[in-house]
Amino acid sequence: MAYLQDDPPLPPLATLFPYLEHDPVELPAGLDPFTVTTSTGFLPSRSPLVDLPPTFDALSQIVREMPVTKEDGHPGLLAEYKLGPLIDSGALPDLTDAVRDIIAAENPDLEIVTALFRDYSFLASSFLLEPCWETWSKNHTAGYGLGRQTLPRCIAGPLMRTAEVLDIPAFMSYAASYALYNYKLVDPKLGTSVYSNLRLIRGFENGLDPTSSEAGFILTHIHMVQETGPLVDGAVSLLKAVEADDVSAGKASLQTMLKAMHRIEVSMENMWSHSLPKDYISYRTFIFGITNQSMFPNGVVYEGENNGKPLFFRGESGANDSIIPLLDHLCEIPMPKNPLMDILVDFRNYRPKPHRTFLAYVMSKAAELGVRAFCVKDMQLAQLYLKLLDHVRSFRWRHWLFAREYIIKRTSHPTATGGSPIVTWLPNQLMAVMDLMESVYRDSGLEDKARAGDSEEWKFVKGLMANVEEQHVKLDREVKKYCEERGV
Repeated sequence: MAYLQDDPPLPPLATLFPYLEHDPVELPAGLDPFTVTTSTGFLPSRSPLVDLPPTFDALSQIVREMPVTKEDGHPGLLAEYKLGPLIDSGALPDLTDAVRDIIAAENPDLEIVTALFRDYSFLASSFLLEPCWETWSKNHTAGYGLGRQTLPRCIAGPLMRTAEVLDIPAFMSYAASYALYNYKLVDPKLGTSVYSNLRLIRGFENGLDPTSSEAGFILTHIHMVQETGPLVDGAVSLLKAVEADDVSAGKASLQTMLKAMHRIEVSMENMWSHSLPKDYISYRTFIFGITNQSMFPNGVVYEGENNGKPLFFRGESGANDSIIPLLDHLCEIPMPKNPLMDILVDFRNYRPKPHRTFLAYVMSKAAELGVRAFCVKDMQLAQLYLKLLDHVRSFRWRHWLFAREYIIKRTSHPTATGGSPIVTWLPNQLMAVMDLMESVYRDSGLEDKARAGDSEEWKFVKGLMANVEEQHVKLDREVKKYCEERGV
């Protein structure tokens, strides 16, 4: 919830986030793996668990056999559309009680719970979307057809119980299953900073081959997020600087975040070579959700859950990453109040609880302190603030290019995997940050200084804003074109 003027001051940071500045090796065992720290940022504080407890061997065996291409290179269950019949045959026992035993502990091990959630959510998506994969594989122009409309009790029960403990929706999510809790290290000593050291734990199509586009798509996200420790550190430092009215510390904090965002965007740009646009539509079949999708017009019934009524969940989406939301909240970027913004707010529910709690704190604290006002009180601060906003613009612009080249030009399916309108949703947020940049440039005095100055720094600022103006026009033109082509 956003901070209101009459609200009491928020509690101290250390009270709300006691582990924020701790070394991950000092964290208690079994803590939520997505506990945010200034060293690991939004990545799990420890590498994800690969193996489940022996009680879940039947599940482990099935998810290993499940991918279209298994780790050994041989065809898996999805290659021949055999997963559904296998589950229907009773090959997977209902292990809901075994999950209950784990979560009934006084301090349940949330690393185990998250690993179970990851594997059950991979199985759930594979089971529900297998018919869509078959339809698409046999005729790429036929669309996706219908998915399975009921999730069996042996999957639904454990998935619901783990989701309840983690306080996230009971469906495939970006952080807790598909991407950020889905990697292992070839050499633990090298860590996550070396891209070639990363491998997937689970995949749908060819993702267990590290050279595949599916692997590249997920591993690129992991490699981006492993740079977020300094970003979180800079955000926390900026809040402290604003509270102390320390301009010098504020500048240092912004510089820290600018360096972090540069590294993040360098990793992001590598998506083009790690994951080819022509391949995305194929493995994308398995990450659709069960709301606002033609494959699930009435949602999905989870056997034994919700009194037999269908459930509706959004699919996996990179929009659930926490990098840009952190900067949205910290920089106080205003978003338009429209139905597209409602989707943005709904996406928050799909982030891990520690991410949500931290982001909500930053949003409220930034409003309480007036971060945006602080950042335009000094010309150097205003320049740094404008450059940080430009990273938000650049990140969102690249995301738009990905959507355009990987999806819009290759399929007429109207919705993204998360259930948002594929053409209009990203531009909604991109235009918002460009509007703020133009406002800051004009109202802070930067524009007047830039017009009068001829130093390299002022030339850079003028060029930055010229690019914003050009992209604003280009984006508006592209959105209108794609909307007309699709009859939106």
